[in-house]
Amino acid sequence: MTVIVRDLRPGAPADIEGFIQVRHLALPYVFFSPASVLHGLSRSHPDAHARRLVAVEDGEIIGTAQVGLAHDSPEPGQGSLNVYVDPARTGRGAGALLVRAAEEHLAAHGATRLFSWVLDEPGHRAFAERRGYRASRCAHFLRLDLAGTTLPPLQDPPPGVELRTAADFADDPRPLFALDAEAGSDEPGDIDTEFTDYEAWVDEYWKHPHLNLDLTSVAVAEGRPVAFSVAHSHGADRYGTAMTGTARAHRGRGLAKLAKNDSLHRARAAGYTEAYTGNDADNGPMLAINKWFGYEICATEVRYVRELG
Repeated sequence: MTVIVRDLRPGAPADIEGFIQVRHLALPYVFFSPASVLHGLSRSHPDAHARRLVAVEDGEIIGTAQVGLAHDSPEPGQGSLNVYVDPARTGRGAGALLVRAAEEHLAAHGATRLFSWVLDEPGHRAFAERRGYRASRCAHFLRLDLAGTTLPPLQDPPPGVELRTAADFADDPRPLFALDAEAGSDEPGDIDTEFTDYEAWVDEYWKHPHLNLDLTSVAVAEGRPVAFSVAHSHGADRYGTAMTGTARAHRGRGLAKLAKNDSLHRARAAGYTEAYTGNDADNGPMLAINKWFGYEICATEVRYVRELG
């Protein structure tokens, strides 16, 4: 049968479910929902020129692509395309068509360098390399059995520090924006980011449908957040850490570990049984913290890069 590529139709429930199904089959370590898919489309910054593409065969979605420009990077022209195909439907040209459509869209909006996460498997890596992409850095998906693992005991914060939750900042999340901007800018990665647009951050991150304010733990010192562990949740059992970080002046005191431990205990008490997170392979401190909690690597992705022109 002929495979075609088109835009995801936000108003078509079958499209949304098909997109989620393919992502779940290809990438079970990340959870998607209709709300999160629609959020990604409706809340993306206009300068990102974001698109969600689907490959369709005989009326059935068999491949997906998330496409956009890194609008929050100080270096212009950096685009991303993350393509996933139903593992049972590979070899039919869906991936190649999605890549071509994504590249054309990004190039038309000024992209000069393209980044794509590719599963660290021979077939996936060969697919990227045949299309002119070169391997860059690696990142790991990690899983923790919250129901069966003994978490480290909760510890009292050091003097001058108190533990709170993001719900305490519901009326004014700007202090968390400031912490996220500082901590996030120091994360290892290929694309530098700068959070300077508070309203865009609120739309994209604070209003994310999976953000769980009650499970997001925040260490506060001198009246302001200095470390946090941002929690996402989906359904009754899946919990994920979207970001853990500490303000530069307060690093080396164990505050990230303190906040994450508090969040994990909250999640388990709320009935969540699976915990997921992701770490850049060069982020040794965070990998060590997650190993201390009992997380195990369940898959690895490789960041591939292609220069245009």
